[in-house]
Amino acid sequence: MVENFAALASRIAQLKKEKDAVILAHYYTTPEVQAVADFLGDSLALSVKAKDIEAKTILFAGVHFMAETAKVLSPDKRVLIPNPEAGCSLAQSCDAEALAAFKAQYPNHIVVSYVNTTVGVKALTDICCTSSNALQVVESIDRNQPIIFAPDRNLGGYIKKLTGRDNMVLWDGACHVHEEFTVEGILELKRLHPQAKVVVHPECKAAVVDTADYVGSTAGILDYCGKSEAEEFIVVTEAGILAEMRSKYPNKRFIAAPTADASCSCNECKYMKMVTLESIIACLENDSPEIVMDEETRRSAERSILNMISIK
Repeated sequence: MVENFAALASRIAQLKKEKDAVILAHYYTTPEVQAVADFLGDSLALSVKAKDIEAKTILFAGVHFMAETAKVLSPDKRVLIPNPEAGCSLAQSCDAEALAAFKAQYPNHIVVSYVNTTVGVKALTDICCTSSNALQVVESIDRNQPIIFAPDRNLGGYIKKLTGRDNMVLWDGACHVHEEFTVEGILELKRLHPQAKVVVHPECKAAVVDTADYVGSTAGILDYCGKSEAEEFIVVTEAGILAEMRSKYPNKRFIAAPTADASCSCNECKYMKMVTLESIIACLENDSPEIVMDEETRRSAERSILNMISIK
């Protein structure tokens, strides 16, 4: 925790009361940001949660597309983001204009987009998905219906392999964190910790996914680790999740998988770490930066999310 955590946390609590605000924080933010959050989770679960919160202001401690999604689902609430520069390499790999041109090349295809996308991309999408429900979403579509899957090529490739659907076209995008994990690094950790279970996010490369004992979303990985009888886990996703793992399961050991470049913290999302307690305070004090979007785009994006939610 930061040295002056108590004072900063106290100021945040005061501001939340004054502003009738709640803080939603993603698992990949820093431990101190997670500690001041009212709700902690993955991006879509938090945005859905925001709909049922009575507070008039939502501060989303995460990256920009997450706050956008919260605004899409809660248009009558003020949605704030502490650092508007906190983007997402995956979302940035697919902009709306480029996707529109790509769609024009495949006019008979349904577009399935990962929730890690901008509101503009969601507006061009038929059905959104998450890493936990991507398989269910794709399987809900007639097998003869061709699909564009955007933007994550690794998640799309994983689902394509599971379903055997040759009529899926993949957008060539990726997350800068999950791209960095290597098979060699994981196997070395397995050599050092032979009893450890390997848990992998499906945004990783196929060869890395193949090393896994369990493949799933952040929420899925957390659930698996809690239910497993194993005492050690090699965690192959963004390292911010380890704070929640250690909090929920203090008697288990969690080991962050290394990346190809051992000289940097490449298993951490630089954008998530841009959210600080100081930026949260400034955001609440100023009621800004606020997420604003035009209603036509919001409604189109909402449709793609609701289409996903309606799948049973």
